[in-house]
Amino acid sequence: MTVHEYDVVVVGAGVAGLSAACAAAESGARVAVVDRAPEAESGGNTRYTEAFLRMGSLDEVADGLEDTVVDDFMGHPDPSVVNEAALAHDRRSALYRAHHVVDPDYVAELAARAPETLAWMVGHGMRFDALPTPFLTTSTTRMAPVGGGLAILETMGKAARGLGVEFHFETTARSLLTSADGVVGVLAKGPGGAVRLYGRVVLASGGYQGNNELMARYHGDRAMTTRPVARGGNFNKGEGLEMALAVGAATAGNFSLFHAEPVDPRSGEPEAAIFCFPYGILVNTDGNRFVDEARGPIDAWYERTTRDIQAQTRGMGWVVLDQGSLRVPNIGSGIRTDQPPVRGATIAELAVRMGVPAAALEATVEAYNAACPEGHFDPLVPDGLATRGLVPAKSNWAQPLVEGPFVAYPIMAANVFTFGGLKTTAAAEVVDRDGSAIPGLWAAGEMTGLYYSNYTGSTSVLRGAVFGRIAGAAAARVGVPT
Repeated sequence: MTVHEYDVVVVGAGVAGLSAACAAAESGARVAVVDRAPEAESGGNTRYTEAFLRMGSLDEVADGLEDTVVDDFMGHPDPSVVNEAALAHDRRSALYRAHHVVDPDYVAELAARAPETLAWMVGHGMRFDALPTPFLTTSTTRMAPVGGGLAILETMGKAARGLGVEFHFETTARSLLTSADGVVGVLAKGPGGAVRLYGRVVLASGGYQGNNELMARYHGDRAMTTRPVARGGNFNKGEGLEMALAVGAATAGNFSLFHAEPVDPRSGEPEAAIFCFPYGILVNTDGNRFVDEARGPIDAWYERTTRDIQAQTRGMGWVVLDQGSLRVPNIGSGIRTDQPPVRGATIAELAVRMGVPAAALEATVEAYNAACPEGHFDPLVPDGLATRGLVPAKSNWAQPLVEGPFVAYPIMAANVFTFGGLKTTAAAEVVDRDGSAIPGLWAAGEMTGLYYSNYTGSTSVLRGAVFGRIAGAAAARVGVPT
């Protein structure tokens, strides 16, 4: 068995892991990064994402970020426990500290540390700008790294190597090494067999969307009708979560949901998203509408609509558009698939090519068209142009589908990342089920739980960078466990 001695061992080479590695190395620590993928495919989701960040500018987060996260529906937790959030930190009970709800201190730290984290990344060579998004209507402001997530991997990876960080690719962390004092390293499997890497540990290995067994365990039948949104997600098999649970870690986030994105199931491209459905109608494989396609700005509503799609037979839906829909300015930015649409000169012909009952689709479109009102159509803001007497209603952008040829795209729910994860403090410490920080163990990124009923858009990469940096710096400062 090969043995390596470090001060800090980081599991995962995405944005959270590289941020942790750079921060730890800057603090003088000897650092290793472990990633199961080959180097050319390392970094999980980060490699493929456009990495939008919920920022108003590089100097401040977007308006309402904290409230949106904290106000996410978390079920009905016991008020006698969650009300302790108002107490000073040292007066909160162990029960509260391990409780399965959003920690407002964590969210406040995210908002406070985001600007300085991006400035730190700029210092390592990153560039950020207010870049175009795929959303025609938006509810918040965003920035993004120039070059997307791949630029993060290349730039922060180069910085890490320049700081002396050692990388172990094609090496999968399997379990945590512990002593009486806490976590002291990881047991991994590499190309040459078993490897022991000693040091304080930062877990940053993403969720479990690439593990069919865990998906079925937590998501039941829905595991069959989703897949990772990009190839990198297939490497996220949940060992980080499992090894932390094995040493008593507490959890946070909703284990019954994942961040869902509407994609074309025919495409193998990363994030082959279909965001244009507010300007047409959504039908299931029976040819019937089943959801309000336009409840508000697409960036705020697409996830909930995608879950409605997944609830249909075989987890499938179709968006139907006419030529008027296709004249919406920049609608192509909301159609990210590399596959052509299904086309038909008439609705009946379109239905045949979609494989749905023609009579049903014709009746659906006829009923929808009859319910569309006259009024001013404004595709760039919610215009209140709603159907009348139609169930389900369409709340905005209700325009008749009358101008052929007609087109349709299939849609399924892609799994961007899983919501359930580890409970961590505002200092990125992993908390055990008794509410205490587990010595020698930190975590950051998508493997830490934060979201419950709806993803707060453009926060995943941001919090990965913020808490990866916090975790790496903290792990480097702590004395070596014995």
